[in-house]
Amino acid sequence: MAPIGVGDTIPDGNLGWFDENDDLKQVSVHSLAAGKKIVLFGVPGAFTPTCSMKHVPGFIEGADELKSKGVDQILCISVNDPFVMKAWAKTYPENKDVKFLADGSATYTHALGLELDLSEKGLGTRSRRFALLVDDLKVKVANVEEGGQFTISGAEEILKAL
Repeated sequence: MAPIGVGDTIPDGNLGWFDENDDLKQVSVHSLAAGKKIVLFGVPGAFTPTCSMKHVPGFIEGADELKSKGVDQILCISVNDPFVMKAWAKTYPENKDVKFLADGSATYTHALGLELDLSEKGLGTRSRRFALLVDDLKVKVANVEEGGQFTISGAEEILKAL
């Protein structure tokens, strides 16, 4: 399957997350994105160095500016279970705007065409590193990294597109 690109409609799918009451929920991507401008960014794994020290902090630090430019939601997705994503989210006590969503079986990542096979490294199927700017379910910007790079999927690149 070809990776999602500019002009495509994002697929719907359910992802796990813990709400503000610490209850485990399944949330529909379309329920979060329909009629809204969102950033959906994906990382290969929770607690991994580039994801934890660069990718996620960039979106947390840039959240106010993104919101001032019309972004309604900032969603982080990773092929991890909801408990891992909850624990990872708690390592960012300053975070008020980034939702950490779990794609435990990589079902949604496959629907996006952005899966990455890291079986050789003992990590199984993961997500490629990416950032999508989506307006009412339509992809406006699709910044998808090659390999382990982190050059085009950060918050700064999305801000340039707004």
